[in-house]
Amino acid sequence: MPPKNCPERMRLDEANARQQPWRKWGPYVSERQWGTVREDYSADGDAWSYFPHEHAPSRAYRWGEDGIGGFCDKKQRLCLAVALWNGKDPILKERMFGLSNRQGNHGEDVKELYYYLDAVPTYSYARMLYKYPQAEFPYARLVQENARRGKQDLEFEIIDTGIFDADRYFDVDIEYAKAGAEDILMRVTISNRGPEASEIHLLPQIWFRNTWAWFTEGKKPRLARSGQDVVVDHAKLGTYTVHLEAPDEIQFCENETNAAKLFGAEARGLYKDGLHDYLIAGNRKAVSSLGGTKAAGIYKRTIPSGGSASIRVRLSPGQPKSVPFADFDRILELRKSEADSFYAALQSNVRDEDLRRIQRQAFAGVLWSKQYFAYDVTDWLDGDPAQPKPPGNRHKGRNSEWIHANMEDIISMPDKWEFPWFAAWDWAFHLVTLAELDLENA
Repeated sequence: MPPKNCPERMRLDEANARQQPWRKWGPYVSERQWGTVREDYSADGDAWSYFPHEHAPSRAYRWGEDGIGGFCDKKQRLCLAVALWNGKDPILKERMFGLSNRQGNHGEDVKELYYYLDAVPTYSYARMLYKYPQAEFPYARLVQENARRGKQDLEFEIIDTGIFDADRYFDVDIEYAKAGAEDILMRVTISNRGPEASEIHLLPQIWFRNTWAWFTEGKKPRLARSGQDVVVDHAKLGTYTVHLEAPDEIQFCENETNAAKLFGAEARGLYKDGLHDYLIAGNRKAVSSLGGTKAAGIYKRTIPSGGSASIRVRLSPGQPKSVPFADFDRILELRKSEADSFYAALQSNVRDEDLRRIQRQAFAGVLWSKQYFAYDVTDWLDGDPAQPKPPGNRHKGRNSEWIHANMEDIISMPDKWEFPWFAAWDWAFHLVTLAELDLENA
């Protein structure tokens, strides 16, 4: 265990003593919420078909959220994550893509390249890397080729498509640091690894988990524009400000299901896919410049070969700061240095540098794999007051014997994409490793 004067150890001691909520915010956003049992209200229990990937951009989730490099509070009231568009994809890249259990020749499988690079237990510093192709993402080819292959064949991975040939991709480096327990810094650095200049749209997104559409008297929180900032107003979470450094524009929509697009209902207001429709389809009526429950700063950049571009975002309690980025870089570099000190002490008995690097990144993988998990089985079986009543035979189907199960917590996932569920057996093994980092939390 690092010494008591180690800054990260001091933060853990403050969290354990309930002096500062250092664990309140973290990378607790799932990588896949679509196709999960919790979002399945079907009669036959076919979760993959009831809520497929194709619905995810336009359909509000009931029990949780997903995103790329997502950060949220421990109740997942407010989420922050990265969205991307290379000018060629048919959809805004807001989440990791993969195949369902039936589509994959070896079952469900994420078809992306991303890496958890670093983290400390309080997430005062955390970093991950996502590799985004510059050509159109091969959604259809991944589905078709894996469907053609049998169980005895190798899986067809995204790198097998040739999409990364000649290094025609962007490295999307996502870093978080904490200036305080609830003062979150986010820096996204995009590097062009390809041989030519290439254009990209980067959208740091902020949104509320939809906690209102399911109830007849559900209260909707609000995000509102204030200059170059977005002010967060939530009855339980309180007031925060999202500071966006010099975005090209800021647009809003609502984290609501686009029933008109998915089910042919009458169009009313703004929807979850508003930013997609605005950016890719050019529909200016799909967004608002004033407010909503989902927002994004939009940055359009042309990055030369071998070059990079960075954007900075700060989520702080209270009203807007006058100079939110004055100390940004200093704090982020300090937290990186403190992470080095934490692991230097923790790994003092590991002499081999390569082994230290491997272990540290493995620790990062475990820390990044925590996720907000909510599931009230009785409510799920009965359905919600403001939604159509689900089929009655669900009371004799999946999880019907678990009516006592009602959970809401941050838990360690077997895999935030392939297995984002409560898995007690896997969890037990995770906790052995987590105890090495944060015994109190484990």
